[in-house]
Amino acid sequence: MIEFPDFNFAEGELLLINKPYQWTSFDVVGKIRNSLKPLKLKVGHAGTLDPLATGLLIICTGKLTKQIDTFQAQEKEYTGTMVLGATTPSFDMETVVDQEFPIDGLSEEQIYAATAPFIGDIRQYPPAHSAVKVNGERLYVKARRGEQTELRLREVSVPVFEITRIELPEVDFRIVCSKGTYIRSLISDFGKQLNNGAYLSKLTRTRSGEFRLENAFEVMDLVNYLRSKKE
Repeated sequence: MIEFPDFNFAEGELLLINKPYQWTSFDVVGKIRNSLKPLKLKVGHAGTLDPLATGLLIICTGKLTKQIDTFQAQEKEYTGTMVLGATTPSFDMETVVDQEFPIDGLSEEQIYAATAPFIGDIRQYPPAHSAVKVNGERLYVKARRGEQTELRLREVSVPVFEITRIELPEVDFRIVCSKGTYIRSLISDFGKQLNNGAYLSKLTRTRSGEFRLENAFEVMDLVNYLRSKKE
């Protein structure tokens, strides 16, 4: 049986949650906020995860929401899988493949070597299908309408980009990066570095600062526990 601590949500709690696949980060916040009613508390998350990503989401309540920016600024670690030989407009599986490339000529040596240009301080464009706001509107809203938007380069840091498995067309990786890094953009650019294509098929956030996924609650376990305390 899962053991939960004695929470003090009004004073402020930091909750580590394993975000489920296809849930938005706001979905998680909403579930927890609703389970705390009738308490009227601020609840927020420290760093968005895409709906198709899973893993560590930091949720803050009460007075601790004032520290969200501090938690959000911390270094992140991800593991995941990319597919070589194809691209999608969203750089992941949200949209269908729009281009295909032969992968017969790709060697393991080439794939390992292609990480080098992306290690250190780099510049990248956010995906057109992202939550970045331009003129007050999310990019993904514009993209779904078919609108073209001029994207701005962002400076990020990637101290670790490690290839952990190669079984073409799939390649597994581990990445450690700064706040604001778009893994989808990194994978898309990685494909270009190979004169090929690549898109993200799986992504899990395993760490944010000192907080780790293995210490996270499953969201519905926590929600059901909080609901049971009201009965």
